[in-house]
Amino acid sequence: MRISARADYAVRAVLELAVRQGDGPVKAERIAVEQGIPHKFLEGILGDLRRAGVVTSRRGGGGGYALAREASSITVADVIRAVDGPIVSVRGERPTGLTYTGSAEPLLPLWIALRANVRRILEGVTVADIATCALPEEVRRLAAEPTAWENP
Repeated sequence: MRISARADYAVRAVLELAVRQGDGPVKAERIAVEQGIPHKFLEGILGDLRRAGVVTSRRGGGGGYALAREASSITVADVIRAVDGPIVSVRGERPTGLTYTGSAEPLLPLWIALRANVRRILEGVTVADIATCALPEEVRRLAAEPTAWENP
């Protein structure tokens, strides 16, 4: 699994909105500057997030973007799916749509297990968790493992 630039930028943009949730709509330009995201690229991402119901937008002088619901009800998985589609795919397909034969048959449960593991983490972390530096214990434990930081 690889986190795309779009997904990384989307999570960062949503996080920026979360920390400003009580301040009213935030202009895309401000998000772009605060997070170092190219503005034009961000506009497309915000459009995807709006269509997915993660953010809302308002036009005009006092307009901008805001979270569509509380940060505690938006998971990292919600954000990634909004901009990239399925979290884990193999050759562009969901693992459940694949079939293998012969010696490759054990691959399917491997891909399904990978998807389940990734989903468990990304669906278990909300934008509020990140905004308040309160990552779930399982995530902190996994990140604290010395081998997690190695590049084999």
